[in-house]
Amino acid sequence: MTENETRFAGWKPVALPRPTILRGSHVTLQPLSAERDVTALWKAIAGHDEVWAWLADGPYASEADLRRAVEEKQSPAAEEKQNGAHAVFLAIVPAMSAVAEGYASYMRMDPLNGVIEVGNILLSPSLQRTTAATEAMYLMARHVFEDLGYRRYEWKCNAKNEPSRRAALRLGFTFEGVFRQHMVVKGQNRDTAWFSMLDCEWPARKRAFEAWLDPANFDGERRQRQRLSQVIPRAV
Repeated sequence: MTENETRFAGWKPVALPRPTILRGSHVTLQPLSAERDVTALWKAIAGHDEVWAWLADGPYASEADLRRAVEEKQSPAAEEKQNGAHAVFLAIVPAMSAVAEGYASYMRMDPLNGVIEVGNILLSPSLQRTTAATEAMYLMARHVFEDLGYRRYEWKCNAKNEPSRRAALRLGFTFEGVFRQHMVVKGQNRDTAWFSMLDCEWPARKRAFEAWLDPANFDGERRQRQRLSQVIPRAV
């Protein structure tokens, strides 16, 4: 029996993720709630329609429209946000503001094979390129691998979405290729870039995240001394 066969001889399906609270030093993730989170989200993204450019839904014209989008399924391509059966949405709440400034979800969940995707990532301008945003992605990955026991964590995006592709690599995902004509989103073709992170890779990536998040990595003005991209390991 090969090493790989031995490793999976006792494999059992894992559980679906459930709405949960994930706490870090800079951010808390909590189940997305229209009642609690929409007003703060709207304040954070109002006038910034560009945050919806690569998402399957939005932009929205009013807070009421955003509230309905959180409460109800908006289109076949969009995932249900609050109490949805096909995705678990978490509000991203930075410690500095203590209110929701974005959200992300677990989606395309395949517990039989231990595969799950992070997606539907909405970051307000105030949340983009912050320590809180990076820690949120770390907390979600840690939960998938350590608490739930998944084998494979996926990141997918429009192949033209260069910022998302760079973010995936920075966070330790490995580029696997492009699925041509994979989807139709907002009336346009989408070629999809696929990235993954595996359970066997997680321990090294966890060490890199925690080294980067260490307070010693930041100076008195909260500027990073070493970039995450400099310490995150790459797949061989």
